[in-house]
Amino acid sequence: MDLTTIVLILDSSVRLATPLLLACLAGLYSERSGIFDIGLEGKMLAGAFFAAAAAYWTGSAWLGLLAAIAASIVLALVHGFASITQRGNQIVSGVAINFLAAGMTALLGQAWFSQGGRTPQLGGDARFGAITLPGAEALRDVPVVGEIYYELISGHNLIVYVAFLMVPLTWWVLFRTRFGLRLRAVGQNPAAVDTAGVSVPFLRYRAVIICGILTGIAGAYLAIAQSAGFIVNMSAGKGYIALAALIFAKWRPWPAMGACFLFGFLDAVSIRLQGANVPVIGEVPVQFMQALPYILTVILLAGFIGRAVPPKAGGIPYVKER
Repeated sequence: MDLTTIVLILDSSVRLATPLLLACLAGLYSERSGIFDIGLEGKMLAGAFFAAAAAYWTGSAWLGLLAAIAASIVLALVHGFASITQRGNQIVSGVAINFLAAGMTALLGQAWFSQGGRTPQLGGDARFGAITLPGAEALRDVPVVGEIYYELISGHNLIVYVAFLMVPLTWWVLFRTRFGLRLRAVGQNPAAVDTAGVSVPFLRYRAVIICGILTGIAGAYLAIAQSAGFIVNMSAGKGYIALAALIFAKWRPWPAMGACFLFGFLDAVSIRLQGANVPVIGEVPVQFMQALPYILTVILLAGFIGRAVPPKAGGIPYVKER
């Protein structure tokens, strides 16, 4: 395998890991505050649909992004209202959001565009285009360094760079700010935070809103950056893989980036190997290669994760003593 092939696989890995990373960081904020969110998949799907619809109507990718964030925040607030204010079961609420988003996007897509749930194809300013970083063209023909800089680092759209910049920002917010300290504390011992005079519900609502913003960006990436429109169920389980990556990373931002990149890499390799002749085995069926990332996800989680301890107050509604 030559350098060009390796660089192209890594480039695809970055693109495929981006929605996983955004959703994983979204879950990180929510679950660190004690609110388990299995509804990442649904919020991402709703964000993708409304991003594509708004971008088609307005011709602006930025308005599509705002629509995706707004739709995802609404669903996040629904989850927050059910699990924080009403103290309901967080798993049931998350599953309900996933079902709601899957049905709502297909129904609205058919009703508004009459294309089997799809939105019309997007182009021009309705999509986020690739960004060429300074010096990329000049270094393009330089061996090794130029190829890596031009193909792997440069040429991604804005959301890709935002996703990877969110990793150090999330680390800084969680471990170097007062908000982050309180967020981690409320996920471990909400009673202690309440005793200190900090509102537990307000803190948790802020966490689920951040979760909504990030899943909205992830959905917008799927519809108006990676693809050129919305198709039914286009998130295809990425929200669940992001949850798996979050557990694999043990609720920490830097390992979360590594886990998401690993899953993106497995996905990129499976795409690359479709139709290829593997030594000794021969041509592997396409269906197996498509299922490979999910199979390896299960194997990694089952065999290599070790002990993962979630936030102590995760999934437990907080009832203030009077």
